[in-house]
Amino acid sequence: MQYCRFQTEEGPQYGEVSQRQGEWWMERVIAPPPEDRSVSYAVEIFPAQPLSALTLLAPVTPSKIVCIGRNYRDHAAELGNEAPKEPLLFLKAPSSLLPPGGIIRLPAVSQRVDYEGELGIVLGRACYKLKPEEDIRSYIRGYVIVNDVTARDLQKTDGQWSRAKGFDTFCPVGPIVSDAVDPEVGVIVTTRLNGAVKQHGTTNDFIFNIATLLRYISAAMTLYPGDLIPTGTPAGVGPMQSGDVVEVEIDGLGVLRNPVLAESD
Repeated sequence: MQYCRFQTEEGPQYGEVSQRQGEWWMERVIAPPPEDRSVSYAVEIFPAQPLSALTLLAPVTPSKIVCIGRNYRDHAAELGNEAPKEPLLFLKAPSSLLPPGGIIRLPAVSQRVDYEGELGIVLGRACYKLKPEEDIRSYIRGYVIVNDVTARDLQKTDGQWSRAKGFDTFCPVGPIVSDAVDPEVGVIVTTRLNGAVKQHGTTNDFIFNIATLLRYISAAMTLYPGDLIPTGTPAGVGPMQSGDVVEVEIDGLGVLRNPVLAESD
């Protein structure tokens, strides 16, 4: 299943999506996932149309966003850090979610805010303390593009990452969720700033694969349907300025595009 979430006069709706000659289309309205209570009912008649004609919303409504830090050796090295021996976990606030096209706001208290293009896992079933022999694929609903926006200076000075990662608008997500990609065989993550390629990595370079991540996280906390797990960013992170446009592209998941503005603009 591949789907998007979009705004209508009747409120948020979900739509099954497909590609037509290289362009993503919403083909038909579908029932919402059980965790999203913002949808009171599915609109029965809604015409198929390209995603570019819709007001897209973040396609996830997670109870929590559990992120993975330094899951690419080249990214750890570029920031002067050693590769972790175990997955490095941190949380982003659900209020940081931002839809495709939404404006990333640069807070006045930070002098450097970076882009971090990532692949995100969307949970489809609750899981806790996954056993070594369990097939983790049955717990995954699909994958999505995430931009783990980070106030880099605050990350360094705070000593922990909650504020630096958790500002409103610091988690752009979308445009679709899809179960048609396979990170285990490698998907490409590309980030562009004002059209220039800044990041270009593959999930083949993960330090910890997806099975390891889900088992590690679920050993500590219950993961619920809709929960979001950004899996780490490749090398090439860098600052954004007011007026910039950042795009994250992943094979099979489209392009997540967001403009950037300072709070004062």
